[in-house]
Amino acid sequence: MAGAAPFARMNGIGNEIIVADMRGRADTVTPAAALVLDANPATKFDQIMAIHDPKTAGTDYYIAILNSDGTPAQACGNGTRCVVQALAAETGRKTFTFETLAGILSATEHADGQISVDMGTPRFGWQDIPLAEEFRDTRMIELQVGPIDAPVLHSPSAVSMGNPHAIFWVDRDVWSYELDRFGPMLENHPLFPERANITIAQVTGSDALAIRTWERGAGLTRACGSAACAAAVAAARTRRTGRSVDLTAPGGPLHVEWREDDHVVLTGAAEWEFSGTFDPATGAWQRDAESAA
Repeated sequence: MAGAAPFARMNGIGNEIIVADMRGRADTVTPAAALVLDANPATKFDQIMAIHDPKTAGTDYYIAILNSDGTPAQACGNGTRCVVQALAAETGRKTFTFETLAGILSATEHADGQISVDMGTPRFGWQDIPLAEEFRDTRMIELQVGPIDAPVLHSPSAVSMGNPHAIFWVDRDVWSYELDRFGPMLENHPLFPERANITIAQVTGSDALAIRTWERGAGLTRACGSAACAAAVAAARTRRTGRSVDLTAPGGPLHVEWREDDHVVLTGAAEWEFSGTFDPATGAWQRDAESAA
């Protein structure tokens, strides 16, 4: 395949990821290629993590992130863990520093295979999330779904983890809400000028949450790392939990620690599925022989 680039299909607790090796190249993965890859059941994904040569001194690589609808994403914690696992297997290194649209972050693969990603610091100002109107306290903003006198969802916490998040707190099981129905409307609500990731969160223990997320540009996903971070931070801000939180997403467990230095660290697993090559311009791809089903 002329101009082909290597890729690995991976997942971070069910968050479907394509890690594309774009090192040593001047081109990028096009939105058109993303749409083609997402349309194929074998390569359908939540995010593409494209590894590029570094742009900034002191960093190892620049990571360009694309959602499944071809739009750019600022941050993806589960995808970053997949990148770390792939690079660690290739290089033998365990610690990396990446640059993304959301800023510079570091990540480490531990001896037990778990991977921690420093997702940076959360932002709470309404202009920084961003929101379309002023809210002095973003621990609870005015937004609801359903009848005024009996809303199904209401009063979410709003947080930026490099990308905008709204977390709706619920008392019932997170699966009892039609997130596939509410998600598209809330993602595109006028209150969110850059759209938003929408999470339903239930407190299940003193330092435990269950979450489901409708991801901006990707839809319902089995996990969203930045949403897990946003939910954990929002839980601590609203005194629902402490600053070290275990979360259960549909794809599996994650741990988030909001450290005293204000950095949010996400820890979880990553899994390799298969590898191949693809055309970053068109999305045409083929599976490596050793990965053939």
